[in-house]
Amino acid sequence: MTFKHNFKKVLSATAFAAALVVAPAANVSAATNDASSTQQSATATSQDQQASQDQAASQSSAANQSSSTSTSSATSTSTVKKTTKKAKKTTKKSKKKAVRKVAKKTTKKKATKKAKKTSKKSTKKTTKAATAAVTASAGQSQATDQQDDAAKKAAEAAAKKAAAKKKAAAKKKAAAKKAAAKKKAAAKKKAAAKKKAAAKKKAAKKKAAKYWIAMRESGGYYTARNGSCYGRYQLLISYLGGDLSKKNQERTADRYVYGRYGSWVNAKRFWLAHNWY
Repeated sequence: MTFKHNFKKVLSATAFAAALVVAPAANVSAATNDASSTQQSATATSQDQQASQDQAASQSSAANQSSSTSTSSATSTSTVKKTTKKAKKTTKKSKKKAVRKVAKKTTKKKATKKAKKTSKKSTKKTTKAATAAVTASAGQSQATDQQDDAAKKAAEAAAKKAAAKKKAAAKKKAAAKKAAAKKKAAAKKKAAAKKKAAAKKKAAKKKAAKYWIAMRESGGYYTARNGSCYGRYQLLISYLGGDLSKKNQERTADRYVYGRYGSWVNAKRFWLAHNWY
């Protein structure tokens, strides 16, 4: 009984020491819970192996005792030591394998967790970038639309302003044309009036000069006669061509004066200088 108890204590101490020696120092603090559960499973495995070994040792011991009760205590101790050493070696291998498995599982779990975190971070970053790009594109599109609307409004305003300016220019041109036509008509009317006045004045001068000469030549009588001269303007009878009427006297006198002096005014001027015409 004492031997078995001591053997179990040795195995537990060995397993614990092996776990502390083999496990990496970096993973001890990061995987305390996993190590604890692994240690429990390893301890249970060790206990099962130890029980099997104990049973084998007991059977071996019983066989040895039945075959030779006279075997010395030194031989029994040597056999126990060999068995203990073999069990320790087996337990150490199992512990190492279990610890490696735990370490591999922990590393894989960490790598998976890190990969998930990195993937999540990358996805978040990509989503954020995509959202920013969409927002920027939408903002740019809105800005472009606003610029197009502003340009369209500016073009419409410019066209409207140009049309109004053109209309005003046409109206001004029409008004200027109308004013020019009115001014021209007024000038023409004025010129006509002036011309008419001048003609009237000229006619009055002509009438006055003609009357003055008639009064000087015949006292204004159409039947007055002085030698070979006859009538109101004392023309040669030959000029009258045998027609002594008032109408023919007037027509012949005008033809004579305009042919010789150009006008009755000039004829009067000549008469004043020479007392005849």
